[in-house]
Amino acid sequence: MSKAITLKEAVKKPDLLASGHRLCAGCAEPIIARLVLKASRGAIIATTATGCLEVATTIFPYSAWRIPWIHTAFENAAATASGIEAAWRAMRRKGRGPLAKYETLDVVAFAGDGGTYDIGLQALSGALERGHDFTYVLLDNEAYMNTGIQRSGGTPYCAWTTTSPAGTVIPGKREWKKPIDEIVIAHEIPYTATVSPAYPLDLMQKARAAFETEGPAFIHAISPCCRGWRFPPNKTIEVARLAVETCFFPLYECRVEDGRPIYKLSPPSLAIAKRPERKKPVEEYLKIQGRFRHLFRPERRGDLIERIQRWVDRRWEMLLEKAGL
Repeated sequence: MSKAITLKEAVKKPDLLASGHRLCAGCAEPIIARLVLKASRGAIIATTATGCLEVATTIFPYSAWRIPWIHTAFENAAATASGIEAAWRAMRRKGRGPLAKYETLDVVAFAGDGGTYDIGLQALSGALERGHDFTYVLLDNEAYMNTGIQRSGGTPYCAWTTTSPAGTVIPGKREWKKPIDEIVIAHEIPYTATVSPAYPLDLMQKARAAFETEGPAFIHAISPCCRGWRFPPNKTIEVARLAVETCFFPLYECRVEDGRPIYKLSPPSLAIAKRPERKKPVEEYLKIQGRFRHLFRPERRGDLIERIQRWVDRRWEMLLEKAGL
């Protein structure tokens, strides 16, 4: 039986990611990372793929991490986490080594959308298939932000990036966002969840559930990027909340039991399912972001926004059906 983390417990725990890092003002990634780490049960080791979180928290000779931490290459955060977990089990079995004394060890891998949807998908798939006991956290800021805001498999349809520019011929990215959660769930791992920094207790409770899961767990966190998404730094949480309220990024959990995925909507999204009138139009989410500014020009607005709304509605209806609602 999982022991859910409470707000009182979280407040008492120290931040395991220190302030003073060099992430942008308004960045959601340190918020998400701190909340995930607060949900840890005790001994914890983190590995971080190359990306914003890694680069800005570990500028030599400094580090913002207050736990054992390993930098890994862009493409193999899951493989490194697998190695950590396997080494811990070997030390426990042999009764010697620096990790032998720990009865539980929370192994967590942080990676961005580039290192998950694209470059790191092979390593992630292998680690999930092998069944390593670790938690993988996808920090989804929907582009390769650290290297210049290039499009990724996680970039939404019609979003502007430096490699999917919006002009008179191309309206931003021409492909839809890759369904990474469905890909992960298809591996029949025990636990998958979506989270948003706008709902911190929900995020921490899911992270605790992931740590307590026997086997691989996957946390998909939407991580608004004020620099790449083109909004003021003080709007990060508002944007993250609108993603949920418009059902562009609904919150849910999926547990696989005997090969059968069981979906459960989280309270913020369950409230919308029970009262559909609360579901906001996707236009409210898009218009606050400069990367979609071109959709609101007179010659562009109607067709593309309606197409995105239909995609959101279809995905939401599919999720409701999976959750039995």
